[in-house]
Amino acid sequence: MKSARKKLQLRFWAVLAALMITAAAATFYFFFREEKQPAYMTAPVTRGDIEITVLASGTVESSNLVSVGAQVSGQLKSLQVELGDTVEAGQVVAEIDSLPQQNTLQTRTAALAATLAQKQAKEASLHLAELTLQRQAEMLRGDAASQDDFDNAEANLNVIRAELIALDAQIEQARIAVDTARLDLGYTMITSPIDGVVVAIVTKEGQTVNANQLAPTIIKVARLDQMTIKVEISEADVIRVQPGQKVYYSILGEPESRYPGQLRFIEPAPESISSEGLSGSSAAAGAAIYYMGILDVPNDQGTLRIAMTAQVFIVLAEAHDVLTVPAAALGDRDEQGRYLVWVETAPNRHEQRPVRIGLNNNVRAEVLEGLVQGDRVAIGEQVSAQADTSMPRGRRGGVRIL
Repeated sequence: MKSARKKLQLRFWAVLAALMITAAAATFYFFFREEKQPAYMTAPVTRGDIEITVLASGTVESSNLVSVGAQVSGQLKSLQVELGDTVEAGQVVAEIDSLPQQNTLQTRTAALAATLAQKQAKEASLHLAELTLQRQAEMLRGDAASQDDFDNAEANLNVIRAELIALDAQIEQARIAVDTARLDLGYTMITSPIDGVVVAIVTKEGQTVNANQLAPTIIKVARLDQMTIKVEISEADVIRVQPGQKVYYSILGEPESRYPGQLRFIEPAPESISSEGLSGSSAAAGAAIYYMGILDVPNDQGTLRIAMTAQVFIVLAEAHDVLTVPAAALGDRDEQGRYLVWVETAPNRHEQRPVRIGLNNNVRAEVLEGLVQGDRVAIGEQVSAQADTSMPRGRRGGVRIL
């Protein structure tokens, strides 16, 4: 019994001693440790170029893409080009079996000839009717013929004249029919309307095309030396963008290369308006609204291809060979609109200066006054470094994202 009580007392004093040691260590740590505070990284004020751009995604298209179709029905007898071939305007690219059109032309030519023959016969009848009327008039003056005979001769002459007028109209119709048949025969030889490259073959040789309802496409020809990039510009950015502004773009295959261009046109309404009506249902549904910008770009080297994706930068403003500072170094503004920036004056020593800023693209900002090249400004913390006691603990580095 006494042994158990003694063990309990020893355990109690051991726990108490441990608690006292822990408390003493904590007190020493909080009251006697050397205080470590974060220092701040710095960056130099440098000279360089700065620009403010609108980033947009675009799609490469041909400046002129034409669907070459058939204007007459029939079997595609021959296809004289292959995918990727270069063609010239007027070059024959395909031929439709022309036998039906040849037969139609011959039939209508024969009908025209028959109508012309009818006119010749009717002209002979006209001449005879004129002579008959003349004799009847002479006989009527000599009381050798009756008035009825004269009237019948005159009426017959008028009928023949009217029939000749009708035949002239029939001849004109027959000539139009012949011209139409000749055109249809010419349409069996399909030619390219532009200089370009065959980018698609839609109808294969031997297929039958029907042009009665919708002109069928045989091939597609595109101009590839001059391309167009259609750029999706968000409604938040379109108010800052104007035709004629300088742009540059890059493609996925060469992300580091920049190609220059110029914004030619901005469509006044989103493309969705054609399917949604004037009410703009996409806007009502909360969908993003994009306006299409058009820029023309040369493609002499053939680098660009149809349907490529392009990253387009529309330049709103730019400045060259100016002092720049990281945008993260900018603090609050004073009453004059200048930014407050912490500038390193000595190791771990800083002073706050008002700085007037020009262009600011949220990465770097143009310095108009307040700093000189080579100054170092505070931009962030580095926890392992010594603290700079010259900067107030409430706000160090002046970090502000614009």
